Amino acid sequence: MMSAEVANIPDHVPSDRVVDFDFYKMDFGSGDVQQAWKRIQDSSPDIFWTPHNGGHWVGVRGDIIKEVELDHEHFSHRQFTIPWMNSPVPALPLCLDPPEHAPVRALINPAMSPRALVALSARAQQVCEELISKIAEKGECEFVSEFGSVLPIEVFLSIVDLPASDREMLLPLADVIVREQDPDVRLQAQIKVSEYLIGWIDRRSKEPGEDLISKITQAKVGGQPLSQMEVLGLCSLVLIGGLDTVASMMGFIARFLALHPEHRQQLLDNPDLLEEDRILEELMRRHALPNTSRYIVSDYEFRGVSLKAGENILIPTCLYGLDERIVDNPLEVDFSRPAPIPQAGFGNGPHRCPGAMLAKREVRIFLKEWLKHIPHFRVKQGTTPKMASGSVNGILKLELEWD
Repeated sequence: MMSAEVANIPDHVPSDRVVDFDFYKMDFGSGDVQQAWKRIQDSSPDIFWTPHNGGHWVGVRGDIIKEVELDHEHFSHRQFTIPWMNSPVPALPLCLDPPEHAPVRALINPAMSPRALVALSARAQQVCEELISKIAEKGECEFVSEFGSVLPIEVFLSIVDLPASDREMLLPLADVIVREQDPDVRLQAQIKVSEYLIGWIDRRSKEPGEDLISKITQAKVGGQPLSQMEVLGLCSLVLIGGLDTVASMMGFIARFLALHPEHRQQLLDNPDLLEEDRILEELMRRHALPNTSRYIVSDYEFRGVSLKAGENILIPTCLYGLDERIVDNPLEVDFSRPAPIPQAGFGNGPHRCPGAMLAKREVRIFLKEWLKHIPHFRVKQGTTPKMASGSVNGILKLELEWD
């Protein structure tokens, strides 16, 4: 298990490729997390070594990020976080490379089918209307706790048919798992999630329903049922994946619109813009979230450096759409930018997020309903949004107000 400690610099790492950089402790300044990442991209070699978190490589340019994502021969998904948490529960299907990945990933796909998305969108619409009706009349809110984290988890818990009230216990654990630097602390949070799920898995295996957990307990891969540990791993990953990312994405977008009334007015004057995927993709490009890693399978000469078997390389996919070599004026949100919008917020290749379509639907519903009822809002005077970096960029607190 990779330590969170500072490591010695290996002999094969050139001194001009070493950068003192800890992606858990970034300086946001007066901007946002993505701007902090952009500063690293602009000031560092395209690929560099950092001694922090046990020592690892970082590739910060879009072409490097995409190549690493697609090259499973050299860059394995068996370890996808830094420091790696050596959990006994396999993080299926993320820890699998092709071709083993596809049949396990297929177990999740029906829950995100076009037919399923119709029902999930209706649930998102219902929850969104209920939340906004309570918030609008107050004239202020803490966006993350009162809206951003509630909407996606309400929708997601309906997929797995778990009690909505359990979100108060699950959300803090999800935050630890995706943002905590200490792998031992992350492991303890993972154990708590596993303990929570084991009872539900046992119940659904005996009395299956139509929910995703039930279907996973009954599933077979290659004609063989999944082991209890494999079921637990798959359910855990699906659960955590549904608790954090959409909430953070909506938080970043809400912050952006609160600080940029001219963009907000464009959407108010032309509400049909929100029906266009490119508008959502543009907002998501600018505020992308994931920063995943890969395990280097064998010694490999790559982009002018010598990678060694057993090392890790961080690929901040949030930087793909912020690279001016790929996107003109990448820090600017441009609603006239033509499709397709270059962004990798959901990943590339077989590990692309299976919930991408659901996430876009939730963001669209949020924007349409929020702007309808709370069209003019701003960051509450005297407050500063609280953000975090890590394996997923996050916005933890965002106080808004309106007249």
